[in-house]
Order: sequence, then C-alpha cells, then structure tokens
Amino acid sequence: MVLATLLSEASDPLSRRDHQALRNLCGVAPVTRRSGKRCVVSMRRAAHVRLRLALYHWSRVAIQHDAASRTRYTQLRERGHSHPRALRSVADRLLNVACAMLRDGTLFNPGAAQRLPSAS
Repeated sequence: MVLATLLSEASDPLSRRDHQALRNLCGVAPVTRRSGKRCVVSMRRAAHVRLRLALYHWSRVAIQHDAASRTRYTQLRERGHSHPRALRSVADRLLNVACAMLRDGTLFNPGAAQRLPSAS
C-alpha cells in the first residue's frame, strides 16, 4: 500500500528522483523559522495527507523489522526526540534510500548499507 500511494500521489518527484521535493510533499522536511534572535524548527504542516500517512506506516513498520531503522530510531529517542519526530527522520532516511535505488537502478541490499560509514 505504501508503494502504491507513493507511485500514485508522488509520481512526478519520483520520476525526477527529487529527494527534496519528496521530503516536502510527504511532510518529513522540517520548517525553519528564523528571526533576528530566534531559530524555531517545527514540523511541516503543508503536506499531502495520504503521503504523510503512508510514510508514517512505512517508518513504523521499518523500526519493527529493519535493524538500521531501529538503530536510528533508538538513537533519536535517546537524544530526546519525540516518537513522531523520530519516525519522520526514519521516513526521511527511507525516502533517501528509495531515491538512490531509483537513481542508480539497483535493488535494495541491506548488507551493503552496513559496509558504508554511517552519516549523522
């Protein structure tokens, strides 16, 4: 269902392999408001509802069944992030992996990600 929702609702950014447009459309990219003295980072409210829900469920299931996603989620929770904020970060990582797979024309290989140095 997640893939069907992504393909139907976000076909244009997926065809362009545009990670930033996907982040904005799905609501996982944060919004930063700056003034002279303050910098406030908040959740993006202007997002496609179906895509937001699809990514929520994708990341929720990923932290249950994928070791890398679970590790990332646990690290974020230990740093004090809320559950929804941590899930949005996991969803952002999953979108990044999906865009890289589409761009490179490769299949998902969970063993390959463990060989790469982790980016924080």
